[in-house]
Amino acid sequence: MTYRNPIPTVDIIIEMMDRPYRPIVLIERLNAPLGWAIPGGFVDYGESVETAAVREAEEETGLHVKLIEQFQVYSDPERDPRQHTISIVFLATAKGQPKAQDDAKDVKIFELWQIPNNLCFDHDRILRDYRYYRDHGLRPRLA
Repeated sequence: MTYRNPIPTVDIIIEMMDRPYRPIVLIERLNAPLGWAIPGGFVDYGESVETAAVREAEEETGLHVKLIEQFQVYSDPERDPRQHTISIVFLATAKGQPKAQDDAKDVKIFELWQIPNNLCFDHDRILRDYRYYRDHGLRPRLA
């Protein structure tokens, strides 16, 4: 029997603590699907999700992040057009200047009211949930 299981991934909402209003870091993807995205990627075999989050943040942005909390899990089978993934989303903080690395074409710091429209995956939903959480202290309701 062949099993098909979702692939675990992580996404890291990085708040820049050395700037007013705690803007966040987004990357412009080098590979399809193209557009802007929350930094993140696949969890390697034998790696914890926390370790994967720190590694992916550094690989894509050059920033050394401090994980603050696990925010939410997103598992809609349609969230990634390539395959069924489950993303564990972390909130993290960092200081410094991000630099596009690995599979990031570009990296920029955005105020929450300046988020680009061409977001990949389900990152528009994740960032909407995050903004509500930041503004009201309430986590998103589970679907």
